[in-house]
Amino acid sequence: MPIIKSAKKRVRVANKAAIRNSKTKRSLKTALKSFQAAVTGGKDVAKAQAEAQAAIDTAVKKGVIHKNKAARQKKALSAKAKAAGAKPAKKAAAKKAPAKKPAKPVATKPAAKKAPAKKPTVKKPAAKK
Repeated sequence: MPIIKSAKKRVRVANKAAIRNSKTKRSLKTALKSFQAAVTGGKDVAKAQAEAQAAIDTAVKKGVIHKNKAARQKKALSAKAKAAGAKPAKKAAAKKAPAKKPAKPVATKPAAKKAPAKKPTVKKPAAKK
């Protein structure tokens, strides 16, 4: 058991992170298993693939798995889905029209003008007599 206050805090923080990571891992495993069940059962493979890929992306973002492992898993998912005869899921965000810019800029406060910087006065050395 730690005695130092900062060590006690590290134990608490590590326990919270372990719980958070285990939840992420569990959701990832569940998504991958549901995808596998969809492939073998002939259910909606495209939807299961999208959910599994989202779970993989979440795990990468949280640092649970490495990004290269995620890329490898996603490639395997798409290969299995293609072999099962599923069409690739199209992203809705890609077809979204770009947002229009407002015609008039929003009224903002004009920037305050800075006064010109004064040149520092340099004292000339006094001439020796």
